Amino acid sequence: MSVITAERLTKRYGAEVVLRDVSLRVARGDRIALIGPNGSGKSTLLKLLAGLEEPNDGKIRRARSLRLGYLPQEPDLDADAESAGAGADGKTLFEAMLEAKPELVELEARLRALERELAERPDSDPDPDEGLLHQYDELLERYSALGGYEHESEVHKVLAGLGFSPEDEKKPLKQLSGGQRARAALARLLLAEPELLLLDEPTNHLDLQALEWLEERLQGWKGGYIIASHDRYLIDKLARRIWELEDGRLTEYPGNYTKYLQLKRERLERQRKVYEEQQRLIEKTEEFIRRNIAGGHFRSSQAQSRRKLLERLQRERVEPPKAPKALRFSIPIERPSGREVLKIEDLRVGYRGQDRDHELFRFEGEVLVERGERVALIGPNGCGKTTLLRTLAGELPPLGGRFELGHHVVVGYHRQIQWEALDPQKTILETLLAHKHRTIPEARDFLGQFLFSGDDVFKRIGELSGGERSRVALALLAQLGGNFLLLDEPTNHLDIAAREALQDALRRYEGTVLLVSHDRYLVQALATQIWEVREGRCVVYRGDYAHYLRRRAEERERERERERASEAPKSRKASSSKPKPTNAKVNATAKDARRALEAREAELSQALIELEERVQQLERELQEASYAGDPERIRELTQRYRERKAALEALYREWSAVVDELQKLPA
Repeated sequence: MSVITAERLTKRYGAEVVLRDVSLRVARGDRIALIGPNGSGKSTLLKLLAGLEEPNDGKIRRARSLRLGYLPQEPDLDADAESAGAGADGKTLFEAMLEAKPELVELEARLRALERELAERPDSDPDPDEGLLHQYDELLERYSALGGYEHESEVHKVLAGLGFSPEDEKKPLKQLSGGQRARAALARLLLAEPELLLLDEPTNHLDLQALEWLEERLQGWKGGYIIASHDRYLIDKLARRIWELEDGRLTEYPGNYTKYLQLKRERLERQRKVYEEQQRLIEKTEEFIRRNIAGGHFRSSQAQSRRKLLERLQRERVEPPKAPKALRFSIPIERPSGREVLKIEDLRVGYRGQDRDHELFRFEGEVLVERGERVALIGPNGCGKTTLLRTLAGELPPLGGRFELGHHVVVGYHRQIQWEALDPQKTILETLLAHKHRTIPEARDFLGQFLFSGDDVFKRIGELSGGERSRVALALLAQLGGNFLLLDEPTNHLDIAAREALQDALRRYEGTVLLVSHDRYLVQALATQIWEVREGRCVVYRGDYAHYLRRRAEERERERERERASEAPKSRKASSSKPKPTNAKVNATAKDARRALEAREAELSQALIELEERVQQLERELQEASYAGDPERIRELTQRYRERKAALEALYREWSAVVDELQKLPA
């Protein structure tokens, strides 16, 4: 069953035609990836489907009951979510997320009002109000069906999955950074559980851990979604259909991204063969007509029929396949390095403050990178990945340990913020010349590799389209030089075609690469080592990304087995009346302080699980009392429920405080 259909959509902005004659159908539960170059109209199409803009021509029909959720490319929380609510600064993040389902908020308020009304009935009135109990019963049943009892825990789960800490949940919305607000907008959309999600670049502002969580969440999504994204790994995992926008026209392919690549090659090859066959037939027909015409008259009826055939072929002419302009470049090296490119020994990475050093993570022991290796450095945002690159590039001193660059190693460093630092008033040519000395003819020849020819090189940076920005970013990267590249998020601002060109260039690059990237498709294609920063350490996995994923899955399973084995005895120990005495000397060290906090966190986690189970049991008993029409039992259970909920909130606050203390301690 279709939830959205569109027929012959055309969308223009002034004289520019963005979408031409686009028809499509979205079925219930569809999982669609929308791809295309920057500026091809992906965001425009999503806005049309969401009803935020209207087409110039064509029609869009949506199912009347469709619950649709839209995430723009630069999302933010609604103005009313931050202006109203508790406290001088408005709602906290957690409070705003609770309101993702307004119907639940309304139902809970009505249930509390009915509970007060039932609880305030005088003891002298033994007869329950049947209408009141029936109303309460119906509301409770609907509240349960909508997931009301699980909603708070679901909010915690979604916020944690998208990288928010327990402390972040308590912050007023106004105190969140731009990236946090964007992630919060995504969280609230997921919590609202619309039937159809329209997501425009949802992976912006997500680190690798949050990316993996979002991917898993969407794999289990009950509804459908259309995702506009340049993240090839994500769409390869999630998509069942691919919509490709090129030159304003939409082409559909069944399957995921890998299947799309295959089917597109086959389609272009078929189109080429049909075009060439038609061209041969036209040439033969024209030659036959030329031989059988004299004085403007046909010599035979056969020639006349051939003339009609030619007219039909001209009307039904097959267009030649439009091959995209080839974006192919190389990253040259002037001189190869020695075999050993980088040696690290117990390196401590961080920055020096006025009062003390701020360590972000450390290497334990010796790590060696040899010529030709491609190392992918992964980890959550803010863990110190960029700081390591700056340290290796000589911009920051190490806090401890040492590193050594090998014989004839020349570093080329591509910064994450390189694009943002460019002068928008300079031309493409001026920008290139400012980053590397060349003659103007040499610079123009070089820019030709990136499809900038003629007067294109005089366009100002601030006036470029998304696709042109991608190609300038690649040109700057390609002229780094050096035989050891330090690349900090090099796929930022790149569309899929540019990412594939970069991937091809790095695959052919003869030097060594240390790459920081959230682009798992790129990491999967290139990496020979994975360095993961977690819990204050850099853990080295020798092998490709698939090998890393297998190793991490095995490690997590062993961790879960250890937790299961230790949970029961820990729970019994937590219930004993007297805590064991501690050794004052041991407690004086940060390591043992961490152990003590970790033990307390485990105890609190177990207590939270047990108390949540008791609260859920009370909720079930409250529902049964409502079914039975027992007002006395409802009053008793309501009081106990409120007490348990208050205890649960207090316990959760204590657990959050312990987690915060743990995060402040060195690993």
